[in-house]
Amino acid sequence: MQDLGFASVYGAAESMIGSVTTVEFLLCSVASIVLGLAVACVYMFRHAYSKNFVVTLALLPLIVQMVITLVNGNLGAGIAVMGVFNLVRFRSIPGSAKDIGSVFLAMAIGLATGMGFLTLAAIFTVIVAIVNVAYVLSPFGKPRQPQKSLKITIPEDLDFDGVFDETLASYTSSAELVEVRTTNMGSLFQLEYLVCMRQPGMEKALIDDVRCLNGNCKVSLGRAVTRETL
Repeated sequence: MQDLGFASVYGAAESMIGSVTTVEFLLCSVASIVLGLAVACVYMFRHAYSKNFVVTLALLPLIVQMVITLVNGNLGAGIAVMGVFNLVRFRSIPGSAKDIGSVFLAMAIGLATGMGFLTLAAIFTVIVAIVNVAYVLSPFGKPRQPQKSLKITIPEDLDFDGVFDETLASYTSSAELVEVRTTNMGSLFQLEYLVCMRQPGMEKALIDDVRCLNGNCKVSLGRAVTRETL
């Protein structure tokens, strides 16, 4: 016997849209709104975000639900599902891995509610929320020592090859030169290193020693920009 908790509230109609009642549609819409809000809250947990993206994320299950309700039960359902998943392109600005994962989560919930599987959608949302919070709070995936970006400005006539190696080795556990570029109309060079400090609190000493080598030109040390890819 089929588990009633995972049965569609729409039944087994061949053409779903023709058999949907107002009460059933409103019930699924409310479920989409509530679960979309839950997805948005999970996304905001200890993560930088914008209001526009959060609102869109909360509305996405409701939008996907409407699309699936309209097309389910006919030959175009398979093509429509692939088209719905292509909606991820609305993120025209490259986002982080968590942004993309949250979009797919919202779309999966919309697919479930659009087909009437409300209990399944709710259980899935709770499971993902619990696992997400557990991973965020745990040290899983956290780098042992966060990387910092060290930018050193040097005069044009300074041969920088190997000049800062000894100093960087004294204060960092690793240092990699990732970019060299000209500044100030070509009269200066800027070197960018990705470094991991040996221990906290050594930043000022590192900057002071570097300034002695680069002619007291500008030196900056800050958080490195993390480039997330899938």
